[in-house]
Amino acid sequence: MTTRLTMRQQIIYFTVSIILNCLGNGITVALNLGSALWTASAVNISHASGLQLNTILILIAAFAIVVNVFLRGYFSWHAFIGNILFAVPFSILVGWFSKLFLQTPLMTLPLVARVFLDFGGIMLIGIAISIYQRLNIALHPTDEMMQLVRFKLLHGNAWAAQITSFIPPIIAITITYLLTRQLYAINLGTAFSLLCQGYIIGQADKLVVPKLKHQHLFDRNDAK
Repeated sequence: MTTRLTMRQQIIYFTVSIILNCLGNGITVALNLGSALWTASAVNISHASGLQLNTILILIAAFAIVVNVFLRGYFSWHAFIGNILFAVPFSILVGWFSKLFLQTPLMTLPLVARVFLDFGGIMLIGIAISIYQRLNIALHPTDEMMQLVRFKLLHGNAWAAQITSFIPPIIAITITYLLTRQLYAINLGTAFSLLCQGYIIGQADKLVVPKLKHQHLFDRNDAK
């Protein structure tokens, strides 16, 4: 039998998940050994365009919101407001954490230690996504995209859904590389994210706060 979480528990889990996600993204951006695909695409677009990283992250969130309307099949004010409330502070915090970590001794650690730290950052991202996707209070638009693909198109397969939802950032990275002939935030960690992040999310669904199940999937019919 599933134990229903109290409002206080949901708020705590939601806050923790956002912090974990921002920490994970901040670590991977600072180390430059490979970020999660959406973050890596934002870093490359930022270098190619000269715009601030947090600005690019907000623009990516706007793009994902539009895609999600088509995936959902209707516009939902509940989902839209949740996306905005999540994406704006998230984008600012990732930029802030990445700058903070650049001022720490992380960059002076041996390469092997930095690679494992980068993998650890991506694992934090996967665990965080698992928690707030199951809570479904508010989602980052790119994570909602993955969830829509997962449950609407791919029968709940987290790994396949993550791979599929990574197609847009892969295209963006390819275009920026053709324009600049430079790659940023692309390394071993990026391959790890591409191949393993969906698996990490699926396993975290079972192992991290196992009493928390996916809630309110696709019942945001306020705009139908």
